[in-house]
Amino acid sequence: MASSVPLSILDLAAVGREETIAASFAGSVELARAAERGGYRRVWYAEHHNISSIASSATAVLIAHVAAHTEKIRLGAGGVMLPNHSPLVIAEQFGTLATLHPDRIDLGLGRAPGTDQRTWTALRRDPAASERFPQDVVELQRVLSDESPLPGIKAIPGAGTHVPLYLLGSSLFGAELAAELGLPYAFASHFAPRFLHEAIATYRERFKPSGQQPEPYVIAGVGVIAAETEESAAAQLEAARRVRARALFGRGRRLSDEDVTALLDSPQAAAVDEMLAYTAVGIPDQVAAYLEGFAGDTGADELITVHYSDTVPNRLRSVELLAGTWGPLPAR
Repeated sequence: MASSVPLSILDLAAVGREETIAASFAGSVELARAAERGGYRRVWYAEHHNISSIASSATAVLIAHVAAHTEKIRLGAGGVMLPNHSPLVIAEQFGTLATLHPDRIDLGLGRAPGTDQRTWTALRRDPAASERFPQDVVELQRVLSDESPLPGIKAIPGAGTHVPLYLLGSSLFGAELAAELGLPYAFASHFAPRFLHEAIATYRERFKPSGQQPEPYVIAGVGVIAAETEESAAAQLEAARRVRARALFGRGRRLSDEDVTALLDSPQAAAVDEMLAYTAVGIPDQVAAYLEGFAGDTGADELITVHYSDTVPNRLRSVELLAGTWGPLPAR
C-alpha cells in the first residue's frame, strides 16, 4: 500500500514494567534508526514529568543523544512545555541542537505542564506562565530569528538558527493560536481525541500565512500497534490499557495488578478507552488501512504515530511492520 501522507513518530521513551530507563533510552536510539531506515519523516519526544512509564522529561538531552546516533532523520520536541521554561533557555538549547545537527531539528511547543499539580509546584512554575504562552511563543520565535526582541540579549547559540516551530494542542486554543501566528499545528488526538475535527477546521479556516508557513499544515497523532498476528496486537493493546490506567489513576500511590484490573472493569475505564480512541491495532495491512481512513477523515497533512507496543522489541517491530506496509514514504 502506498500513501501520499507522510508518517512520523512520537516516542515517549516508554519504560515497561520489567525494563530499565537505560534500556528505554537504548530502545529510543534503535527506534529512531529503524524510523530512519523505514523512511519516516521525523521523530519527536514529549516533555512529561513524574510519570514512571515515560522517560522523556529532559527532552533536549534525549534529542541530542539520538541525533548523535542517527544521520538524517528530523528530530524534535513534541513538545517542550514552554510555560515550564524561559524562551531564552529553550532558544539556547534548541539553537545548540540546530548548530550541531543542521536542518534536522524541530521545536514543538505546548502550553500544559506535562505533569500533576504537585510536580508542577516542584518545577517552580509561575502560576501565570500559561497565560503568557502566546507572548512567549512570539518571543521565542524572535529570539531564534536574526533580531532579538530583548535589547542587549542574544541567544548564543540560537540567534539566527530559525529552528522551525510547531504548536501542539488538544483544544481550540492551540488551533486558534497556530492559525493566528501562521505555524504548523499538531493535534494530540492520540490521547485527547474529543476536539480533533473542530480544532482542525478552526485552524484551517483562520490560518494566516507567515514567513515560516505559507499554508496551513496539520499533523494528527494516532496510536499504532502493528504485530505479526492479531492475537499479539490485541494482547499489546490490553497491556497499553493497563499502562494508561496506572498513569491516570496511580499518581502518588502504587496500584497492584488487581487494582488495575478492577479499574478497567469499572466505569473509570471509559477515560482510558477515550484516550485510545484513535488507535490502529492489528496486522500490518489492518493498521495501514486504518491510518488511510484516519488521514482521509481528518485531512491531515502528516500522521505522527505513537507505537504503544508493550516492550522495546515490540515497538521496534511495530515501526518496521508499518513502514513496510505503508509503502514508499513521501520525500522530505
